[in-house]
Amino acid sequence: MWSVHIHCKIHTRKDKMESLLRQLTHGNAMFLIIILGFGGTFHNGYHNTGLSSPSPTITMIWSLIVSLYAVGGLFGATTVKFVSGRLGRKKAMIANSFVAIMAAAIMLMSKSAKSYEMIIVARILHGYTAGLGWSTHMMYLVEISPRKLRGVVSLTAVTFASLGKLSGRLFGLSEILGREEQWNIVLCVPACFSVLQVIVLPFLPEAPRYLFIEKGDDKACKKALQSLWGKGDYKEEMDEMLAEQVAIESAPPKSPLELLRDRTVRWQLMTMSFIQCCNQLSGITMLSTFSFDIFLEAGIPRDQIRYVTLGLGVSEIIITIVCGLLIEHTGRRPLFWGGYGVMSATWVCVTVALSLKDSSQWVPYIAAALIIVFILFFCGGPSGAGATLNSELFIQSDRMAAFVIVGIQRWLCFAVLGLVFPFLINALNSYCFLLFAFVSLLGCLYTFFLLPETKGKSLLEICEEFKAITVCGQSFLEKREETKL
Repeated sequence: MWSVHIHCKIHTRKDKMESLLRQLTHGNAMFLIIILGFGGTFHNGYHNTGLSSPSPTITMIWSLIVSLYAVGGLFGATTVKFVSGRLGRKKAMIANSFVAIMAAAIMLMSKSAKSYEMIIVARILHGYTAGLGWSTHMMYLVEISPRKLRGVVSLTAVTFASLGKLSGRLFGLSEILGREEQWNIVLCVPACFSVLQVIVLPFLPEAPRYLFIEKGDDKACKKALQSLWGKGDYKEEMDEMLAEQVAIESAPPKSPLELLRDRTVRWQLMTMSFIQCCNQLSGITMLSTFSFDIFLEAGIPRDQIRYVTLGLGVSEIIITIVCGLLIEHTGRRPLFWGGYGVMSATWVCVTVALSLKDSSQWVPYIAAALIIVFILFFCGGPSGAGATLNSELFIQSDRMAAFVIVGIQRWLCFAVLGLVFPFLINALNSYCFLLFAFVSLLGCLYTFFLLPETKGKSLLEICEEFKAITVCGQSFLEKREETKL
């Protein structure tokens, strides 16, 4: 009987996977997702890790690269609302690709021109494309996806970021492009995909939600939906957009400052910011940027570290794909609190292992295995679910302002951690990982007790779920009414 039950479950899941693949390949949706991925978050992942391998070049120019890249990313994040609002999602991605191509051209010429000024400009532009491209890519994905596929489609942004990380580590090897005489070439590899996006993306549809809600063009919206997902009337999707459009008429688009002052979205902002902080302060940013130093501290031989980081890159891609297949089945909340919980426990074990690394030759490898476990649960939990959740928390009129806020926060954290972590690891050695364990534990508690489930709900329903959150019997709206009285 148990074997029959298990067989039925496996058969059901297989049918669901086949149905998902049919839906993604019935129209141009899969093709658009791939083009957006290589022209969007792939760049972010590549540039975050393209210089974290142990080549002489990295040691020489690391400090300049990290700081200028973060400055550009911060500037790109602040312009998301202006560029995406004025140009639309598709033209914004194309314009972003032109900037990436220009940055690559400047970087290529900087070596022959022997100009540090050109390197500075190129790195700022690379950061700008990462800051603008990440947010625009995420908005584009959520605005092309039906409700039942929103989690799967949004999570592809994380998959392509992981693919970018793997590519950065691969091309950064000294056997490929990681040699000193080719440092300017290794930084320009993603521009090839920007050229592809500039050529192909004009022939693919604009985001349907943008066309309907912001442009008021229902015919173009329906045509885009049919191009993406195949023939159909899409009445349910368009009715949902209509309800959102009606809600927006009574609440016009807000600026980032206006959104910060709006008590009706206070829980969404707090949740988005808290999860963003937990993700970055959990240690994953440091593993991406300082992977060589961390594995060296763990006791892994210098000549083997690059292969360990390549294995990490492959593991990240696999686990994000698995997460994409699970997210609409398990929901978002279990991926958050379960992932944070395992991450916290893993960092405690890593601290113990590093403290005992001289006691046995196998201990460093145990520490490395624990770090791999951490990365797998991060990519399959808070990272994957976080990309989806950020896109679901706000209706169309608030989404761009929200992405500006989270983008600024993301790049400020990236810049500060890049400056602070080298001193932290020198001062605390392996005990610095206990700080990451504490942050992960906070993320586990917050998402377990306060985060509502968003799976299968419309954006308006999700907003109502957050308005209903109470702490000590009160919500932000009730506090506002008391203040008025």
